[in-house]
Amino acid sequence: MAYGLPSLLEGRWWTPLVGSFFVVSPAVYVPTLVSFAGMALLEWRRGTRVALLYFGLGQLIAVLGTSAIVAVAAQWSWPWADSLAVALDVGPSAGTLACIAACSTLLASPWRQRLWVAVVAYVTVGVLFFGSLADLEHAIAVIFVLTVTRSFRIHRASLRDRRLLAFAISLALGVVQILSLLIPTNGPFGPTNAFDGPWIDVLIDSILILVVTNALRRGRRWAWVLTLCVGSLNIVVAGLYVTVIAIDPASVQVDLDVARHAVLSATLWLGFLVYLFATRSAFRTRRRRPLGAENGRNALPPPTVEDVRALIKTEGGGTLSWMATWDGLEYFSTRTGIVPFQRHYGVAIALADPLGPAEGQQSSITEFIEASEQNALVPCFFSAGGHTRDAVPPSWRRLAIAEDTIVDLPGLTFAGKSWSHVRTALNRAQREQVAFRMTRLADESWGIKQQLRAISESWVGEKDLPEMRFTLGTMNEAQDPEVRLALAVSAAGDVEGFLSWLPVYGPAGKHLGWTLDLMRRREGGFGPVMEFLIASSASTFVEEGAQILSLSGAPLAHDVSGETDQIAHLLSQLAGILEPVYGFTSLHRFKQKFNPRYEPIYLLYRDEGDLARIGPALIRAFLPEASLRQFAEAGIDMVRKE
Repeated sequence: MAYGLPSLLEGRWWTPLVGSFFVVSPAVYVPTLVSFAGMALLEWRRGTRVALLYFGLGQLIAVLGTSAIVAVAAQWSWPWADSLAVALDVGPSAGTLACIAACSTLLASPWRQRLWVAVVAYVTVGVLFFGSLADLEHAIAVIFVLTVTRSFRIHRASLRDRRLLAFAISLALGVVQILSLLIPTNGPFGPTNAFDGPWIDVLIDSILILVVTNALRRGRRWAWVLTLCVGSLNIVVAGLYVTVIAIDPASVQVDLDVARHAVLSATLWLGFLVYLFATRSAFRTRRRRPLGAENGRNALPPPTVEDVRALIKTEGGGTLSWMATWDGLEYFSTRTGIVPFQRHYGVAIALADPLGPAEGQQSSITEFIEASEQNALVPCFFSAGGHTRDAVPPSWRRLAIAEDTIVDLPGLTFAGKSWSHVRTALNRAQREQVAFRMTRLADESWGIKQQLRAISESWVGEKDLPEMRFTLGTMNEAQDPEVRLALAVSAAGDVEGFLSWLPVYGPAGKHLGWTLDLMRRREGGFGPVMEFLIASSASTFVEEGAQILSLSGAPLAHDVSGETDQIAHLLSQLAGILEPVYGFTSLHRFKQKFNPRYEPIYLLYRDEGDLARIGPALIRAFLPEASLRQFAEAGIDMVRKE
């Protein structure tokens, strides 16, 4: 039943077929059946016929191809080939591995390249270090699929993927070299014994790999050069061993185990160096290089806050664009505009949509992504709108994180049942003599300013975590002369509550409306003060001719009932945990009283592999001053309230 070169030479032509239904021992049936998961996935996505073709052809070509290679190699008195020439094998592993490799065509970039690297690394290590008949069959099956699908094209991989693959290969290379010393091997270059290899060489290589691995992921030029030097040295040493043994094998005093380890290591290093040379353009970054900085005369000067203000007033922006003028942001200058962003933990978080003319937005997004990747930063867009969503590369992922609540002002009246809560608040304010005033912070008296700060500090003091930033303003941002304040003042002169409104500019710098930022109320004061302030502000803006009023979006308050993305549901659960601390969901429900229309706000990112870094970066962006102790205390408080 077993297949192999002896079976074919003896005329047992049926063995490549029937041998696929057996394994070498009953225990092997368990991993064998598990390996059929790749074929099941392929059948589910591509159909039964395609899955059977990949499995059948992969198995048959692997078995026959291995026999042919072994028959030719055995003519050269090669000990490894001689041992395989008399070996037999059973099992469908070559066919199932062909199906697993074919599953790469089902994946989007960059997961396609990552799966290919894992599969190729598996068969390469198998052939070089263990060299059994099955290992050679696996390699031929993978080569068959790679030839048919041609889905592994590293030159089409993104800058980030090339660096990530170099990072993975470097780590794997170090691990394989260490394991080769701990376990016996028997590959094409001959057998080696455990614990008999070149420990000093492997130790030096491993230390150097640890030094350069993370730097390769970040695209550092020095790491690329050092890796080339280390790899070249390994190849030269292996070449010297082979040369000395080939000149006079009888008299040479060389430990064959050490020589074989050196040759095995050099073979792996050679493949890695070929990859590094082919992707050399991905390793050009230098430490602490400003985002967008270029060598030469065409370097663009970094924009200032005044440049950002002028661009918004000239070209317009979205409802969140004025937040680009706040402290803590960096600015990346493009040929057509400016991208505001924050940098945390190796992530460049672009805030909202790029600034500048609408026709240049695509170019700004592309330039920002390229500059971020060139500087080994993970690019993403937070609180982006639909235009940015449509302009990012098609392979990017999108996640609706909130909804911008917009009230259209022309013709706005508070008539009808849906506005009953608002009318009640206005009538009660009139009865209790609570007055409304639209103003600016700089125009108010010292006493009013002190009341505003006291209200704000009282609100912040109730939280276990400090006041949030990034897309949530503070009293510092309210001091901007362009920002307006809505005050509710009692008959006794006490401030019951206040709002801050950010300006919204449209195309050609036309003033379109206002975006709500701060919402603060005095503890124990006028109950429906927020409904009163928002309604009164809307009436004032209608009289001034404004077009829209944005109540902004509450983070983590997006309804995910219609979404299947697991990350969206994870954020929904996180929102439930954070609700006792920040009340995002309650705020979202409150804004529904004003009958707004909704526009989704997105987090845009390259793929799921970036989320592990984007998450901590966003936490630091929102809570730049929070300490580890505050996070712990807030977590305990959340658990208690749950």
